[in-house]
Amino acid sequence: MEISGIISAIVIGAIIGVLGRLVVPGRQHIGLLWTIVVGIVAALLGSAIAAGFGVADTKGPDWIEWFIQIALAAVGVSALDRAKSRR
Repeated sequence: MEISGIISAIVIGAIIGVLGRLVVPGRQHIGLLWTIVVGIVAALLGSAIAAGFGVADTKGPDWIEWFIQIALAAVGVSALDRAKSRR
């Protein structure tokens, strides 16, 4: 993977993580770095799921893929927040 691919993965992951964090109601007790990590993982998993369903490559914006990624990020942020608040 080239440096431009790594940078774009971080940027897309940050966007997905922040959008997922906005979907979860209330205040989350996780930092920005964890939000980016959750966003990167959600973006990768969401892309794989969308490809599995055959909706990853459509004409125009891939709204279904974005929805899957943001939903996964929201679940990840919520799960990480719960895990951190138990400590």
